[in-house]
Amino acid sequence: MPITPTYPGVYIEEVPSGVRTLTGVATSVTAFVGRALKGPVNEPVVINSYADYERTFGGLWLKSAMSFSVRDFFLNGGGQAIIVRLFHADTGTGAKPGKAALAVSTLTLEAVNQGAWGNNLDASVEIPTATDAATVAAATRLGVTVGDLFNLTVKDKNPGGVTEKHLFLTVKDSSRRIDRVLVAESKLVRWAGAWPETLPVVAADDAATLTEASDGAALTYADDFNPSQAQANKVGLYALEKADLFNMLCIPPYNDSGDIDSSLIADAGKYCEDRRAMFIIDAPTTWTDKATAKTGIDTLGTRSKNAAVFFPRLVQPNPLRGNQLETFAPSGAVAGTIARTDAQRGVWKAPAGLEAVLAGVPALSAQLTDGETGELNPLGINCLRSMPAAGRVVWGSRTLQGDDRLASEWKYVPIRRLALYIEESLYRGTQWVVFEPNDAPLWAQIRLNLGAFMHGLFRQGAFQGKSPNDAYFVKCDKDTTTQDDINRGIVNIHVGFAPLKPAEFVIIKLQQMAGQLGA
Repeated sequence: MPITPTYPGVYIEEVPSGVRTLTGVATSVTAFVGRALKGPVNEPVVINSYADYERTFGGLWLKSAMSFSVRDFFLNGGGQAIIVRLFHADTGTGAKPGKAALAVSTLTLEAVNQGAWGNNLDASVEIPTATDAATVAAATRLGVTVGDLFNLTVKDKNPGGVTEKHLFLTVKDSSRRIDRVLVAESKLVRWAGAWPETLPVVAADDAATLTEASDGAALTYADDFNPSQAQANKVGLYALEKADLFNMLCIPPYNDSGDIDSSLIADAGKYCEDRRAMFIIDAPTTWTDKATAKTGIDTLGTRSKNAAVFFPRLVQPNPLRGNQLETFAPSGAVAGTIARTDAQRGVWKAPAGLEAVLAGVPALSAQLTDGETGELNPLGINCLRSMPAAGRVVWGSRTLQGDDRLASEWKYVPIRRLALYIEESLYRGTQWVVFEPNDAPLWAQIRLNLGAFMHGLFRQGAFQGKSPNDAYFVKCDKDTTTQDDINRGIVNIHVGFAPLKPAEFVIIKLQQMAGQLGA
């Protein structure tokens, strides 16, 4: 704050520099939406390894294409993922509930989330020794009698399961009331049923009785991904509204045909445009060769500039079926390859070529020739190829607006992703501007900070041009923000960049030299 001089002498005042470092956002956080063995439902969960996925969501499962896609994502270099588990309850005669229920003595518990994993839960209770000093101290601290306290042990008997022991619980109103403690401490169970009006009598030898749950049924577009008021309620696809940031979206196959509905493809493409993310689409199972891919692209469900489709599918060993070869969706492996390319080269590098090797993929469901690739690539279909020495690689990097006939400026995946990265980084990095005095000093600060960010990208090789003037510009002055804009509380910032376009076609001209005629 300004100094008010009151005595003769020297005063020191620190003056703000006006520099606000603008940090780039992550580029390869990938969201997956689908079925899983266990885990929270309609809640985005951040994981950093496949081991995290196994602990929280149960690992590979034959009914979950998402589990294999997440495995392939991390196998191919993915760093961070967001998982949204969806669950479709069984219906009809004899249908089991979604959550397993446990009853031990007069206590009624249920599994923390849906799935048959809860059928392997067990619980037991015990009465702590009334004369034990810790028990007496706990009763005094909680304002209850020693007889009001009990201990609860919950065991998860699934492979790798844990055992929880919750001490000094009560049904009386206190900080150790059982329902409150289970919400705060337990990863296995919650209180269920009516609250007892009187203190339950808990016997030490009571055995738990179990009501079994099911793993649910196959997901559907209307009931699970986009039910009524899905975006307002933040469920289904729109559970990702609870996530701060994701850069790519994968929705592995979920129905019996091994595909996803075209309506969901359309919804996901639009949602990715709203969230500044890329939608990685698996080629439908009906695309079995070049001809079916060419005719199928126009019925895919979207032509979003924020979406890209990859064909054909992967042929991989399935460890749940004795490693026999089966066909799997490629989106997880492709997203992992994109993440690896981002880390090694930058978001502006096309995630394709001999370096874009698909790890853990011994074969592809269709073998494409150069000529067939030459027919699909101009339509915006990114091909996966088997290349000598390199193996299986990504051999295309176009968005769904990459069809040559559309003449779109967002033809290439790296250009679109670089623009999304810059947009999101500038959006988050200019929040401080809101409510600042809208005049020349503010405009100068904006030019300084945004210019520093863009120059950093230029030095990393993200743009065309030999000089900054050729590569990018940042404008914010009286030409971009008029007096009328100022009166309406608007400051206009213009940012431009010269993108690097991938070299799709390498042309080598070979010519014979005529021999020398003279001596």
